[in-house]
Amino acid sequence: MFWTAGFRSAVISPYEQVKLSEPRGFTDQTVRHVLHMPGGGDRLRVRLTNRYGRAPLTVGAATVDGLAVTFDGAERFTIPPGEEVVSDPVDRSVSPGDDLVLSLYLPEATGPATYSHKPAANAEVVAGNQVAVPALAGAERVEGRFFVAGVDVLVPDGTPVAVAFGDSWFEGVGSTLDANRRSVDFLNRRLRRGWVVNQGIAGNRLLRDEVGEHGLGRFDRGVLSIPGVTHVLVHFGINDLGLAGMAGEAPATADALVAGYETLARRAHDAGLKILAATLGPFGGAIYPGVSTPAGLAARREVNDWIRTTAAFDGVFDVARAVENPDAPDFIRPDLDSGDGMHLNDRGAAAMADAVELPLQA
Repeated sequence: MFWTAGFRSAVISPYEQVKLSEPRGFTDQTVRHVLHMPGGGDRLRVRLTNRYGRAPLTVGAATVDGLAVTFDGAERFTIPPGEEVVSDPVDRSVSPGDDLVLSLYLPEATGPATYSHKPAANAEVVAGNQVAVPALAGAERVEGRFFVAGVDVLVPDGTPVAVAFGDSWFEGVGSTLDANRRSVDFLNRRLRRGWVVNQGIAGNRLLRDEVGEHGLGRFDRGVLSIPGVTHVLVHFGINDLGLAGMAGEAPATADALVAGYETLARRAHDAGLKILAATLGPFGGAIYPGVSTPAGLAARREVNDWIRTTAAFDGVFDVARAVENPDAPDFIRPDLDSGDGMHLNDRGAAAMADAVELPLQA
């Protein structure tokens, strides 16, 4: 038996210039998250993070499904700035697809919270210590996860775990809030053995920071640190091409993206992992100013041609062809478009998942 990731949440700094959300802080409040578990095991441990905090984070109490969660035997504990903590084991078994209710009481001013900014899931926020209350009356609902790094599960040796490593097309932007209809959720419903944990960050780039640490920079922490990981699925590049335009920068070149992908593949193989790469989804209809440019779209086509033909990866899932408008391939098919020309709706997320050939364990 060994501990591995049953759930992961990629976090960013509240001090970034993130246009998609506003950072939050909490004082004498309970914050509750519902965590939809990709994986299960006989026991669990909770991971909390103050990675980007600038002051110690005090947690007055924590529960999961009403059970007290302790850290080094204490119900009240402090997480230093820049640190992550792992709870004592909780005697609660969990199965893939279960929802865990994690409640945190934050008695002192937290400052801006380390968080996941667009996870397609709401947190509930109420005043006071209500971690033991089954239903939070009058709670404020806000999209995001705050101070949550993940949940470990205790599993038999040989249990395969994969990581979806990339951007909003994994994290779930465009899918229905609180419905667990992200592409990674649909993929997990197809698996019969093992699971995929989600390390997508909306707005994340492969080559440069913002939003979040760039993919090459966070690969060790987001992928290689997970015990028993066997595969990594990657979807990067849209933000290197489009988000740059929003910021008034020149988009990344196709050659630079190819070099970045080759580096990811080499590092995955050096660690004994199989790596599957997605073609870059279409974004020609993006409604955001500066995202869709002739240079960026041309680079996307060039990178996709390389992904489809290179021997650098162990597999390719052709997301672009699965979701593109056949009459205008730089655009998402209208029935799969979330409405912004850049992200997939629920049907599109399912189509993205269906592009992955199973089993991942092969």
